[in-house]
Amino acid sequence: MTTLQPFAQSGFLAHLERLADAPTPAAEAQLPSQLTALVLNADGSGTLTRAAHELIALLKARKALLQTTFDTALVADELRRYQKFSKPGQPSPHVVGLRQKQAATRQAGNVARQSLVKSAAAFVREAGIDVPQRVAIEVFIDKWIDTSLPKGISPSPST
Repeated sequence: MTTLQPFAQSGFLAHLERLADAPTPAAEAQLPSQLTALVLNADGSGTLTRAAHELIALLKARKALLQTTFDTALVADELRRYQKFSKPGQPSPHVVGLRQKQAATRQAGNVARQSLVKSAAAFVREAGIDVPQRVAIEVFIDKWIDTSLPKGISPSPST
């Protein structure tokens, strides 16, 4: 059975979104030190940099891609289950509906993948990160997110 891959940076994304909505000077203490210069403006106002706004878009795109990947696999599993026992000849309306649903989820996955690549390129440009040659930007950014961004931050309630 297909399981949803957890989005480990969901707490960090929620924290960044709160900072974007209501910047506070105390935000530096809540961020890891290596990300403070990338995310917050140097003037001490607690406002986010352009790179931080691009990072928010990138994390949202990655979360959407994980969801569409799960949805595509789920529909494919269901379609395989029903096609296995279908009679030869014209497919049943249920199988036809599942095929249409599979096509729609694949299209949504393609859109999510394009959105991830677009937001990754914008983030890399704003943050000044060098992408190695001969490495696809989506592969590089996935590894960068996994290694550079904090995981497991529990989103604190807004005050």
